[in-house]
Amino acid sequence: MLTAAERAGLEVRDVESLREHYALTLQRWRERLEANHDEAQRVTNEAVYRVWRLMFAGSAYRFAKGHVNVYQALLSKRDDDGASGLPLLRADWYV
Repeated sequence: MLTAAERAGLEVRDVESLREHYALTLQRWRERLEANHDEAQRVTNEAVYRVWRLMFAGSAYRFAKGHVNVYQALLSKRDDDGASGLPLLRADWYV
């Protein structure tokens, strides 16, 4: 993906693993699903509810153990002078 982005004229400025964050996100989604079991039953059925509950739990486990990962990439497009327009420091990207 990064090579394709560069071939398209974009510059890779940062790549961050969100593995642990995603494990926590999936745990929270499962918890919210379980807390709203009755509503889930109203809009679907028990089989679908169980599939989603298992998917959230199993995926959270795989992310937590490092079996799968997800990355966030920050890409920029340079202007004609080669400038990206991004702040030089990572801390300044989040303000």
